[in-house]
Amino acid sequence: MDRLQYLFDALTPFNLLLALAGVVAGTVIGALPGLSATMAVAVLVPITFAMEPASGLIMLGAIYTGAIYGGAFAAILVNTPGTPSAIATTFDGFPMAKRGDGDLAVTLAALASVCGGMVGAVALLLLAPPLARVSLAFGPVEYFWLAMLGLTLIAALSEGDLLKGLIGACFGLLLSMVGVAVVGGDVRFTLGSPYLIGGIEVVSALIGLYCIPVLLDMVGTPEAHLKVSTAPRGFRLKEALGISWRYKFNLLRSSVIGTFVGILPGAGGSIAGLVAYSEARRSSKRSRHFGTGEPEGVMATEAANNATVGGGFIPTLVLGIPGTPPDAVILGALLVQGIRTGSSLFTEQAAISYTFIFGLLIATVLMLPTGLLIGRYAYKSIVTLPKAILVPTIAFMTVIGSYAIQNSAVDVVIMFVLGIVGWVLARYGFKPSPIVLGLVLGQIAEQGFVQGWLIGSATDNRLGMYFGRPISMAIIAFIVLSLFWPLVASRFKIGGKTGGGAPAPDAPRKEKPAHVD
Repeated sequence: MDRLQYLFDALTPFNLLLALAGVVAGTVIGALPGLSATMAVAVLVPITFAMEPASGLIMLGAIYTGAIYGGAFAAILVNTPGTPSAIATTFDGFPMAKRGDGDLAVTLAALASVCGGMVGAVALLLLAPPLARVSLAFGPVEYFWLAMLGLTLIAALSEGDLLKGLIGACFGLLLSMVGVAVVGGDVRFTLGSPYLIGGIEVVSALIGLYCIPVLLDMVGTPEAHLKVSTAPRGFRLKEALGISWRYKFNLLRSSVIGTFVGILPGAGGSIAGLVAYSEARRSSKRSRHFGTGEPEGVMATEAANNATVGGGFIPTLVLGIPGTPPDAVILGALLVQGIRTGSSLFTEQAAISYTFIFGLLIATVLMLPTGLLIGRYAYKSIVTLPKAILVPTIAFMTVIGSYAIQNSAVDVVIMFVLGIVGWVLARYGFKPSPIVLGLVLGQIAEQGFVQGWLIGSATDNRLGMYFGRPISMAIIAFIVLSLFWPLVASRFKIGGKTGGGAPAPDAPRKEKPAHVD
């Protein structure tokens, strides 16, 4: 009965207005290349200090979930992830836009985001304490193997040239090692420059490797950025609902993956999206179409990264350990409000915690109409906007986004340098995705490996530390399955009938064959 009252508290006009405003603000900020969800929450946190704790949390949660979804717009329409969580959305989202299905991709992203967000929020509502205890079972070695699982996606991102994909990933791993070591404090690969002691900032590198090459190509080619042979067809909601229902198990699996990865402190939406994309590709009958505009890929990524919102709040509220970077900002806001995390939050301060959780569910539902409306006009604008306006606007946002992360001009320089390097490498067939994957997962893998090695040395059980823990063995099994699944599928002709020729019956209708530049 009390929970019903908390639901009514979340449904007050003021809280509904805050949820709507937060979703709109988060979606707009997330859609701008370089402005991450963490930045969106951090910038707007001071507004909530004058509010009641539950209302302030509802607004922050709405901003967070809106920003994660908003990153899909730039990923699909400009091939630049609006947020790091949308990295994998570019793999199939932009090819869909290039063949004229950008409006469908945006609608699919909205539906998948709502589905993932609902699963994560329901897990937060029903399973917070037990799931938080699960996260404590993950030690350094488990994080190392989880990073290795993410790196197995390189084979899927290499687009037929595995060697170049591996070289790109090694370059990304090398970039992740620049600066002070995460364990031990050794200074590495700084070339004597004090500006590199802090290392390569991930978001700045991501902006450079994805955005700058796109901008240079847009300037260097006279053709329109997106060639759409037909007029935009609106929301295409009925078509998107049919595709979503057809791949409902993919949506559910990706949402569960996102929730679980969100629970793991520090993992974040980018890892969740990459792991979910890898699993969707591995299990799909149309795995050969991934990377050429496959709706399953877009849905897997967007369901997973939005599920991390609810999942990340589980260790944040129960253990006081931020599950994702935006959760760290929200945890600070909780402390300013005088709210202590822990089991008492769900008993002594139940009115605050449950009102917030119901508010997060409401904000997730509001994300569907809001996202569809914003997405429709965003698609029309990107398709019709002249390059003379589009290129300077995106360039300006990349500079602002790179500078604002740490208020450092060095990050802007690093962004431009890596962007030019990425553009040159692209001329020789090296894709940015393996590089970014190595950079994002490098620090996690290094920290987990070194800490596991030190613990194993102290206990004189190095081998058992890496291969003797149940969770580690389960993750290793997934790694082996991901690596050898293409060979197994080829040997037994799994999904082979849809590998060429006419499109499979469940493929979306297209004006022309999908392709990737």
